[in-house]
Amino acid sequence: MERGQKIMTHFENAEQAKRDPLYKEALTELLYQFADDDFILAFRGSEWLGLAPHIEEDVAFSSITQNTMGHATFFYQLLEELGEGDADVLAHERGPESRKSAVYLEKENGDGHYLDEPFYDWALTVVRHYFYEEFKQVKLELATRSSYQPLADAAQKVLMEQPYHLAHWKMWVKQLLAAGGEAEERLRARMVEAWGEFKDVLELGPKAKQMADAHLIAGEDVIETQWVERVETTVGKISKQQLGKKQGSGRSGEHTGELTIALKTLSEVYDTDRTAIW
Repeated sequence: MERGQKIMTHFENAEQAKRDPLYKEALTELLYQFADDDFILAFRGSEWLGLAPHIEEDVAFSSITQNTMGHATFFYQLLEELGEGDADVLAHERGPESRKSAVYLEKENGDGHYLDEPFYDWALTVVRHYFYEEFKQVKLELATRSSYQPLADAAQKVLMEQPYHLAHWKMWVKQLLAAGGEAEERLRARMVEAWGEFKDVLELGPKAKQMADAHLIAGEDVIETQWVERVETTVGKISKQQLGKKQGSGRSGEHTGELTIALKTLSEVYDTDRTAIW
């Protein structure tokens, strides 16, 4: 093989990708995961509006949440370019059975309803967002080398904001661990809980091999290894047990009733006028 000759197919745009059905199949699966993960986590973040521990955090968390929903929009737009349908429809009209988001991300913030005596758990939120932002950083970095150039470009663009999100939640984790007492105990309990559920987030689903073979992103083992190394560098060893997915596999369409309720709430305004531009 001559020096510089490409050893894999590289797609510069959606029209090229559409011509290879197997490539497009793996690509759309990956993009749905990117989009749906951010979409549901942004919703869970929005439920903290006005309820965060202090006013500065309320402003910061709201900004992070808004950015995260914007990232979801980037990926839904890439799906629209591939012929999957209108981005707003993909975000709001798909049922739980078609969502590719991880189950751990749909977990409710706590007891109660946002408008009726919410008893949310800040420890759960800090752990979930910190774990997720470390994962997202890894996944985006790997995606910058994707064989699908629009995905690589989108990942690079999101990475301009991502480090700030990660730094915010890493700061919270370190502060609560250093606080000792109940704060540290509750945070560590949520980390152990997450360890038994987070493997679902780290997976790429039934088309993982297709994604890797198509050089869309590195394999699940690479994602998990890098994520574990980064998390343990910050918080130390969490559990002697292997990572688990006690709530199921969202990548394979397994979800809880909590996602159904969340999607219904998310679409309330959208459903008032589906012809509007959102």
